[in-house]
Amino acid sequence: MTSPTRPAAAGRPASPTAEDAPLLRVEGLRTEFRLKDGGVKAVNDVTFDIRPGEVVGIVGESGSGKSVTVRSIMRMLRPPGEVVAGSVRLDGEDLLTLPEKEMRRRRGSKVAMVFQDPQAALNPVMTVGDQIVEAMTVHGVGRKAARERAIRLLEQVGIPDVRAKIDQYPHQFSGGMRQRVVIAIALANDPTLLIADEPTTALDVTIQAQILRLLARLSSELGIAIAIITHDMGVVAELCTKVVVMYGGRTVEKGTVEQVFEHPRHPYTAALLAAMPRLDDDRLGRPLPAIPGAPPDPAALPAGCPFAPRCRFAEDACEQEPPAMLPIGDSGQEVACVVAHRDAETPIRDLPDPTQVPVPDGPATAASTADTVVLEVRDLKVDVGRRRGLLRRESSVYAVDGVSLSVQAGRTLGLVGESGCGKSTLSRSIVGITPIAGGSILVDGTDVSERREQNLARVRTSVQYLFQDPYASLNPRRTIRQSLAEALALTGVGGRDREAAARDLMAQVGLRAEHLDRYPHAFSGGQRQRIGIARALARRPRTLILDEPVSALDMSIQAQIINLLGRLQDELGLGYLFIAHDLSVVRHLSDTVAVMYLGRIVEYGDAAAVYGAPQHPYTAALLSSSPVPTVSARSRERIVLPGDLPSPANPPSGCRFRTRCPIGPLVHADRTICAEVEPQLTTTATGQRAACHFAGELASRP
Repeated sequence: MTSPTRPAAAGRPASPTAEDAPLLRVEGLRTEFRLKDGGVKAVNDVTFDIRPGEVVGIVGESGSGKSVTVRSIMRMLRPPGEVVAGSVRLDGEDLLTLPEKEMRRRRGSKVAMVFQDPQAALNPVMTVGDQIVEAMTVHGVGRKAARERAIRLLEQVGIPDVRAKIDQYPHQFSGGMRQRVVIAIALANDPTLLIADEPTTALDVTIQAQILRLLARLSSELGIAIAIITHDMGVVAELCTKVVVMYGGRTVEKGTVEQVFEHPRHPYTAALLAAMPRLDDDRLGRPLPAIPGAPPDPAALPAGCPFAPRCRFAEDACEQEPPAMLPIGDSGQEVACVVAHRDAETPIRDLPDPTQVPVPDGPATAASTADTVVLEVRDLKVDVGRRRGLLRRESSVYAVDGVSLSVQAGRTLGLVGESGCGKSTLSRSIVGITPIAGGSILVDGTDVSERREQNLARVRTSVQYLFQDPYASLNPRRTIRQSLAEALALTGVGGRDREAAARDLMAQVGLRAEHLDRYPHAFSGGQRQRIGIARALARRPRTLILDEPVSALDMSIQAQIINLLGRLQDELGLGYLFIAHDLSVVRHLSDTVAVMYLGRIVEYGDAAAVYGAPQHPYTAALLSSSPVPTVSARSRERIVLPGDLPSPANPPSGCRFRTRCPIGPLVHADRTICAEVEPQLTTTATGQRAACHFAGELASRP
């Protein structure tokens, strides 16, 4: 059940030597989007190599040029995008000079691509087997031979019961299984280079661990070179051999993973690593060292270093012209930074003016509010299967099945679990979006379970919901002033007071009053999330339900929003129900943590106890599956759970986790109690509660 996280497992080719010829050599690549009002330099003078068997991570924030770079390599740009300079040599052959007919032959046979969204990449009206077969027949393989190879490929990428699954359609597969099918299609014609564009971003950490292990095995066993685009530095640290850091369309740093993570030379790289919350974070209760500002607009890049407007080390020379990419000594590490070149002997974060911004500890929440429960649910049940017909009634399907938890003023309860476990259904039932089938909901001590109008009014006033996608939650036809005015009017604020209140709300979330007359499309993702927070605060709530509020944001912007949420909680004494799949973010913000699996809470307790000594094997698996942005973490053991979350319409008997459990009947056949008796939440020796017959067994292992 456990496996090392790193592709350094047995069978992996040794790291290529400097004398090895690169499989892919990108030199001086420039890509522009030519528009009526001028050109947009999306990729500007990008150069890097990938050798056989290497796994190279290409990292950077949105707009840095990562995806445009790999689409330029694949020649998959859409007009008005155009490669205007440079070369892309694969096995010595310049792909940019090939006729389109010849390039189509190279795609799939020599270089293949795995896209971020497997559901969008697969044809919903074709079986997965036919789609793999089609990828081979267009390159001249016979259908019978292609069908047999498709079966072998699906087995190779870990699809169970292939003979039955091969004739199923994409909608019959889970997200992780669909991603495996996309990888199988990419491997169909034995490419030498695999390009993966954010292949794990939309996946749960447990499924992400499966996909990362698969990619590591492909590199190790087949010798395939892999270029992986990601914003997750933990994925890079655990999977890659080399890393290319991009910013503003340029390469700003590159080197081995050990070099870049342990001794970052560019201020952007160092700041990006510092801004990430970590599972073992020692900065709890203090703001993260967020990078100020936002990534530059590719249509309006500064004349000099693109990072200069956000850099603490910027000098006059940085604003004159972009710095050249030069080596640091003879280590092979390269960086485009004037300061790094001048102080080549010292890593950038060790210079006297460090990248980390000194910040004071936030004010503690008043002790008088610390024990006040502002939101509580007791034995809550939500039936998503109950539908009445003329002749029959469908059986109940409980997405939330007997959940109890509470949120205190000035404190954060983190709720974690895989997609489909019931987290969002629980949160939506609290605010009245989804009806409940049993149990009770208490807001400020008042039972609001019966959805009478006065109860709903209390919920709308005291509890506010912050959605994952801030753009979808804002009316695109209303200015920010109008959106805030509507919320303020519901609290009785009118006239001149409403204008002053709107300005105060904007200042509270770090935006300027002149932003009030803009529409949502004029803001970045981080700014829109700030606006969503301001609108929620307009009702003067006591509790915020935060449903994945930072998952769609770049790392630097994510740190800004995390800091904002921490400050607002300190100032206003708000209680947070924080829902997220990123366990590092939950660790940084939460005081207590509830772990949810298939509609039930399986572990509940103080955040430090849950993270330090997880008592339920599911919690231990979630923590071990989460990538850690440190090179030293590559040798740790990872618990890679088999399969997917069962359907709530047909939950397993006894312990619901037993079908995937690394210490249950799958491993110990004599543990029949797991299939026969449902475990209850019981206080463990470490203080938290866990629903497991063998609680603490994984935590006690060395």
